[in-house]
Amino acid sequence: MAVPIELGSTMSTPRNPVGWFELYVTDMARARAFYEAVLARPLETMESPIPGMEMVTFGMDPEAGGCGGALVKMDGVTPGGSTLVYFSCDDCATEAGRVEVSGGRIAQPKFPIGPYGFVALCVDSEGNMFGLHSMQ
Repeated sequence: MAVPIELGSTMSTPRNPVGWFELYVTDMARARAFYEAVLARPLETMESPIPGMEMVTFGMDPEAGGCGGALVKMDGVTPGGSTLVYFSCDDCATEAGRVEVSGGRIAQPKFPIGPYGFVALCVDSEGNMFGLHSMQ
């Protein structure tokens, strides 16, 4: 189990090290449809703080654990970087089963990671690799 750590003296409460993530896309409509289908939850349009940047969030509750993130379309930035984001699931095989029919591909089907549960590695409609994690 990960233990929240305090990052610097200016933080008033301990936090997990990751506070936000962005997955870069070239086709927002396609990427949004992909993640809504795979995760079986609606994404939310977010007002961008930068002109010319389009953002869609995965939905977030500041009181809940974990971190928030968004799909981002921005000129000059291409998808397929090296960051790997893991989405929490009840059973990662369920979401993995929706990847290929939604326009992605399975890089590594569900496999055990010892006492830390299971993961599946997938590639989205934009070429970004992402992970699905579950305890069962």
